[in-house]
Amino acid sequence: MSQLATRFMPHSPALRSDRPLSDDQIRAVVPSIFAEDRHFSRSSRYSYIPTAAVLSELRKEDFQPFMVCQTRVRNDDRREFTKHMLRLRHASQINGSEANEIILINSHDGSSAYQMLAGLFCFVCQNGLVCGDTFSDVRVPHKGKVSEQVIEGAYQVLQGFEQVGNSREAMRAIELDEGEQEVFARSALALKYDDPEKPVPISEGQILEPRRWDDQGFDLWSVFNRVQENLIKGGLSSRSARGRTQRTRPIRGIDQNLRLNRALWLLAEGMRKLKA
Repeated sequence: MSQLATRFMPHSPALRSDRPLSDDQIRAVVPSIFAEDRHFSRSSRYSYIPTAAVLSELRKEDFQPFMVCQTRVRNDDRREFTKHMLRLRHASQINGSEANEIILINSHDGSSAYQMLAGLFCFVCQNGLVCGDTFSDVRVPHKGKVSEQVIEGAYQVLQGFEQVGNSREAMRAIELDEGEQEVFARSALALKYDDPEKPVPISEGQILEPRRWDDQGFDLWSVFNRVQENLIKGGLSSRSARGRTQRTRPIRGIDQNLRLNRALWLLAEGMRKLKA
């Protein structure tokens, strides 16, 4: 069953489902995907990359959208053109506890280049991981002839999934002792709370704490997943600068979510190479 989600920004249009989303479902919540032309503010030099057409081509390759969202805008005239994101899974890879995902980002108003990333979706925690620059990160500016670059980019991401899988299995084979887990968690906290003037509101132990029994492993993959989920989803008890008890906030913005997700993946990759 489909359900509205507000993972990226408060009150922003977003939809996640455990079944492939139809065009009608997507259009009702994220109309910017179906913009028929560029926003009027763009010049003739701005190449229009129709997300709906790209989605249609990916569906022909058996990729289906399971999550869509777009940024919340103040000006209504940009609502149907603004930055949006889709997460798509291949029909042959929706099994086990995880699924490979193509993450597609675009806009029709100049707020974003066309971008495709490799990702993973963990069904148990309902949490989408984003694989960093190491594997697949395809960017296409809205300039010149872009159609061939878009198609080529899709296949680059597809080819990157094999490397993602190899890296994931390598992380599962690496055990971290208590000290190494703390080092990883401390580095992860520095990625999110990077203001030296403000104290970090939570501890390494809190983001290492599993939310489910199945996530208690000491291997690098399990540690990475626990840290990633706790930082992205928030909800951890903390104290403000004035000593008031509060809860950490989830990462809601599209850009902030991707930035932290990718940084955490690269951190895990660095630990994997260090331990190899």
